[in-house]
Amino acid sequence: MKIIDRGSGTPVVLVPGIQGRWEWMQPAVDALSRQCRVITFSLADEPTSGASFDEASGFDCYVSQINDALDTAGVPSAIICGISYGGLIAASFAARYPNRTLGVVLASPIPPSWGPDARVRFLMRAPRLLSPVFCVNSLRLFVEMVAAREGLRSAISFAARHLVAVAKYRFSPALMARRVRLLDGNHLETELTQLRAPALIITGQADLDRVVPVSLSREYLRLWPHASASTIVRSGHLGSVTRPEEFADLVVRFADTISRDHDQRRRVV
Repeated sequence: MKIIDRGSGTPVVLVPGIQGRWEWMQPAVDALSRQCRVITFSLADEPTSGASFDEASGFDCYVSQINDALDTAGVPSAIICGISYGGLIAASFAARYPNRTLGVVLASPIPPSWGPDARVRFLMRAPRLLSPVFCVNSLRLFVEMVAAREGLRSAISFAARHLVAVAKYRFSPALMARRVRLLDGNHLETELTQLRAPALIITGQADLDRVVPVSLSREYLRLWPHASASTIVRSGHLGSVTRPEEFADLVVRFADTISRDHDQRRRVV
C-alpha cells in the first residue's frame, strides 16, 4: 500500500472522498502538513493505491486501509479525518478502533443515513457513458469557488488549476458509482453511536454546499452529542480545498485541545 507521509507533529490521517485519489486533496495536505504530520492515500480500489481491494469486503476495505496506513507509518494512533465520502470511512474506523483514534474530524461528511438522490442515481446508470454529464453537472460548484476566492477572476484562476488537476489525476465514474453502491444497506448508524472519542464536524455554509446538504452532515451531532461543530465561511462542500488554510487551522486547534485535555488527565492521575 502506498501512503503519503508529510510534516511533523500530531499525526492526522486524511481520508479522500468518493473521487478516491489523494491528489484531489493536495491543497488540504499542503496546508495541514505545515502544522501536523499528515498521512494519506488513495482509496483501495484505485489502481495507483498499491492496496488490495476485495469486492466481498466492499466498504470495509477502505476502513482497513486506515489501519494499514498507521502500521506502515509506524504510528500507534492519530486524529482520523475524512472528507465527504471519506468522512463515513473515518467515522467507521474511529468506532471500530478506539485505541488507534485520538479524535475524529469529518469535513462535509455523508452520514450513515445518506442515499443517492435522483441526479446521482441517473449518473450511476451508465457512469462511463454519462461522464460528460457529470463534468457539466460539476459546474454548480463554481458558485462556491467565487465565494471562497472572493472574486470572479480569482475563482476562474482557481477553477482552471482544479481542472488541470482533474485532467492529470483522472477520476473514474465507474469506481465512484461502485463506491455509492457499496453503501447499500450499510447499517452503520448503531455502530457509530458507540464512538466516544473527541469529534469535530466541519461544514461549509448551507447555501453554498451543492453536494451534501449541511443538515445531513450535521446528523453526526445527533449521533455524537459530545461532538463540536465548526463552519468554514465562504465555502460549501469543497472547503478543505478552496479554503485549505482555514480548514487546517480548525484541525490544528482541535488537535491542540485534545493534547491539552490529555496532559490535564495525566497530571490528575
